[in-house]
Amino acid sequence: MKENLWEIRDPIYGFIEINEWERDIINHPAFQRLRRIRQLALTDMVYPGAMHTRFEHSLGVMHVATKIFDNIVNECKDILKFDYGYNEDGLNKMRTIIRLAALLHDVGHAPFSHASESIMPHKDPEKIYKHEDYSGAIIKTIFKDVIENNKLNNNYDIKAEEVAAFVEKDYKILKKSFFWTDIISGQVDADRIDYLLRDSYHAGVQYGVFDLKRLLKTIVMIHTDEGFILGFNEGGLHVAESLIFARYYMFTQVYFHHTRRAYDHHIANAEKELLLKLKYKDGKMKPPDNEENINDYLDWDDWKVGNLIKKNRDLNDCNIILDRKHDRCVYHTNEVPNINDLNKFNNAYEKLSKEINQTFMDEAEKSFYNIGNEDIKILKENESGKIEILPLSQLSNAIKNIQAIKQKRIYVPFNEQKKAIEILSKGGVI
Repeated sequence: MKENLWEIRDPIYGFIEINEWERDIINHPAFQRLRRIRQLALTDMVYPGAMHTRFEHSLGVMHVATKIFDNIVNECKDILKFDYGYNEDGLNKMRTIIRLAALLHDVGHAPFSHASESIMPHKDPEKIYKHEDYSGAIIKTIFKDVIENNKLNNNYDIKAEEVAAFVEKDYKILKKSFFWTDIISGQVDADRIDYLLRDSYHAGVQYGVFDLKRLLKTIVMIHTDEGFILGFNEGGLHVAESLIFARYYMFTQVYFHHTRRAYDHHIANAEKELLLKLKYKDGKMKPPDNEENINDYLDWDDWKVGNLIKKNRDLNDCNIILDRKHDRCVYHTNEVPNINDLNKFNNAYEKLSKEINQTFMDEAEKSFYNIGNEDIKILKENESGKIEILPLSQLSNAIKNIQAIKQKRIYVPFNEQKKAIEILSKGGVI
């Protein structure tokens, strides 16, 4: 009997195909909530088209993850068969788990996505809960029935814990299958591939564009001392370069845009103000340690926060968002500051914070989207015909010379901008 399949129209990939099981998951209220979680928070204040949501992104990640998996199986079948013992049934089960994990990887996002990470509670004195922790908990509780009791699961006997393990990167559960988590969260993952293409499309910029077909054709499993990771064969060197450049330009032009970051700051503050007013401890969300707390968390989305902001104009940051009188950036370092830049910055911040209340600094290093110092691995044949594993930065001068963005900025309230510039001018900073 032929499996029932549906197609969802998508602006990036054309059509995304889903089966009955995935359709039931997508129709679940906890997944439909993602329609009400913006992918890029209030980025539309700068790029009006950036109104897309975690819902369409999640569908896209499932689609790309499947393409990556299928290419790896096609290119590395002998390794999977002889080193890992995968037969056709085992690969079909793993493909299904990866599709479900990719589909559900973002169900734990708070309202306005990464802008809300500061309202996550502490897991312990040293660690704060991340959205992945919420996603894992939601999968294991709220989605347990729709995952485990679908009739199609009679073919696989997949447990919700297995799906959650891919999101949480739980080695104890995954064991020898752990390397597959790279498809969803790694150096070259489906999440990153989709958000670069999708965010670029909706923002109306070309910075995040790269050759997806070439990327998918050249991505392979690479064996390292730490185990298998995803990388590229030699033919994918230039598409790997373009992926890094896409991340670099999207970070500098979109994700770390000075106005966008101001609104991230105001959203985080507004949410904390609202949570405190509603008697949430320390202005934080409830931890995902029981089903009651998880359901309370799922009740929060952009729509709820937006309505509360409208009803609470008396709260400072709610009023700022409604009037669009966001804090202004009055001083910043270079993208890669030297010691002199940092000394001038510290001097500027000291002068302004003494004179102007609510002065705050923003740092690129603390942004979720910063590219950091990650390096992609490339399989390359040397002169003797031996295959070597080399970092992309060793093969590409362009990538070698890219440095992590460490820019710092100083913001002051909207009505203090003129005063701030005068202070910096008199102090010889500008």
